[in-house]
Amino acid sequence: MTLFDSQSFAKDVLKLVTGTTFAQIIIVLSSPVLTRLYGPEAFGLLAIFTSIMGIIGIIACVRYELAIMLPDDDREAANLLGICLLCAVMVSILTIPIFYFGGDFLISLLQAPDLAPYLIIIPLFVFVNGVFLSLNYWNSRTKLFGRLSIANIISSVTGTGVKLGAGLAGYTTGGSLIGANLIGSSVSTAVLGGQIWRDDRVLLRESISWKKMLEGLKRYKKFPLIDSGSALLNTLSWHLPTFILAAFFSPVIVGYYSLGFMVLQLPMTLIGGSISQVFFQQASVEYRSGDLASFVETISEVLLKVGLLPMLIVGIVGPDIFSVVFGSAWEEAGLYAQILSFWTIIWFLYAPLSTIYVVLEKQSFGLIFSGFNFITRIISLFVGGMMGSVVIALGLLSFSGILIYGIFFVMLVGMAGMPRKNIIRVIGKSFGITIPAIVILIFAKLLALNSIIILVLSCLIFIAYYLYVVLADPNIKKFIPFSFNLK
Repeated sequence: MTLFDSQSFAKDVLKLVTGTTFAQIIIVLSSPVLTRLYGPEAFGLLAIFTSIMGIIGIIACVRYELAIMLPDDDREAANLLGICLLCAVMVSILTIPIFYFGGDFLISLLQAPDLAPYLIIIPLFVFVNGVFLSLNYWNSRTKLFGRLSIANIISSVTGTGVKLGAGLAGYTTGGSLIGANLIGSSVSTAVLGGQIWRDDRVLLRESISWKKMLEGLKRYKKFPLIDSGSALLNTLSWHLPTFILAAFFSPVIVGYYSLGFMVLQLPMTLIGGSISQVFFQQASVEYRSGDLASFVETISEVLLKVGLLPMLIVGIVGPDIFSVVFGSAWEEAGLYAQILSFWTIIWFLYAPLSTIYVVLEKQSFGLIFSGFNFITRIISLFVGGMMGSVVIALGLLSFSGILIYGIFFVMLVGMAGMPRKNIIRVIGKSFGITIPAIVILIFAKLLALNSIIILVLSCLIFIAYYLYVVLADPNIKKFIPFSFNLK
């Protein structure tokens, strides 16, 4: 089976993209209001809290959730789901004494005294995150991606509604943002769990047993032994900027960084994350059929053509866009996004394909990558912090990211069998079609045009570019709703 013969891959991605897009539209439309209700310090507190939770949450299931995708037998996969849910309970319980006894030290280290009242609810966040991870991978295995779209939309509506309601009522603190995130995550997890129980409860009841779960623990022991370390390092490296910027500077700086990075994440959230979700499932099939290399090449080209232009726009005119959309107080967030944008191009390409090493069961690759990524990030941020410059810290972070992600991307697709000359061809072709947009935006900056004019110009370029790539590339066209009917 090849990637686009039956259009099934594109249909699955579109089901996720549709739900994710609606969810993100709600967030995007509400962001200009939220940034005028809540200050940078509130967003900074949310970012610090989310980073702490995210580091623990990534190993809530000790990485057994990845194994759910691999067995041919659904009954074996069901027992892996049971293992994941049990791990989520155990890990969340184990975190309680960590924050009860170590909370004061953590707050002092991060210079965030306002965080103190909220540390005790991190175990609850970890549990909800672990359950959602488990259900998410089971849902990907069953290929009922519409269920996840519904859960994403409900999470966005609920979380955003609570943030806006609290802000308009005058509760414009980081605690309000934290509480809204917990409510949104809990509701979406309950919705996804309810749908899975409705459709799959007979299989789950008949399949799950203590004996089979014990067999699954042994069969897939590489995931907790090797991949959990890799995932922990990788996640910690993602959240290092939040912690180090808080320690060297302040939660306000963290707030600027978090908004800038959130905007850079939009292409990944809208497209890359959905492709990643479906890619893992489909890559397992393509590997068994011997078509993994061509599959990876096609997806690489789609990712570059879809994700490249937004990053380049932010990289050239980021501060202008932020000052108009989010308010003049957030122009510095635009500067941070501008610095990081060129690295996020490589990240957007690498991240959805990163499960290749899982499919090939070469977990050591992920561990080595995470180790190099962690070391280079911590050095970059500490050098900038010691020099007292946020700009230097983020500049070094961006440079090291381009270097590490670039090297490991070439290694990763090489493992899948994609020739290097094909990598160069795909990258060159994708960058080539963005040259007119780059030239126009650079001239706009050189002419010192008004920020509103630059924003309007960027939007027009954005629309024209995507109309062109959709019409010119048949692979991308298959991700557009009018190309086919969803079932």
